[in-house]
Amino acid sequence: MTITIYHNPACSTSRNTLAIIRQSGEEPRVIEYLKTPPSRQRLVELIDAMAMTPRQLLREKGTPYAELGLGDPEWSDDEILDFMLARPILINRPIVVSPLGVVLARPSEKVLDILPNPEIGPFTKEDGEVVIDASGKRVV
Repeated sequence: MTITIYHNPACSTSRNTLAIIRQSGEEPRVIEYLKTPPSRQRLVELIDAMAMTPRQLLREKGTPYAELGLGDPEWSDDEILDFMLARPILINRPIVVSPLGVVLARPSEKVLDILPNPEIGPFTKEDGEVVIDASGKRVV
């Protein structure tokens, strides 16, 4: 089964998501989207598969969102896509694609909803937050 993660290794949420996928027994295709951004068509497909709008996928924190005035509701979906393609840092992440669906894995444990083997055993995020305890119960 092929799983793909649009990943930013500098992002702890993205690293945690990748770790959850690997702990499930899958070795995903990792696309560092800042180095290899998706095409416009692929980005639209991902947004559609997540039942989102381009605006909902915009990342604000740590991006030129404010300086570009992207909070202005006047920007069309096509214009927002143009900004994302020109500056991939504006694409929120991580996006995970599996045969069971597509999610923006924020928080990282959302990826469990589309993994073929979500029973991954105990898992703790980098920051110490327990996602699945020693008994296998989801905590968050």
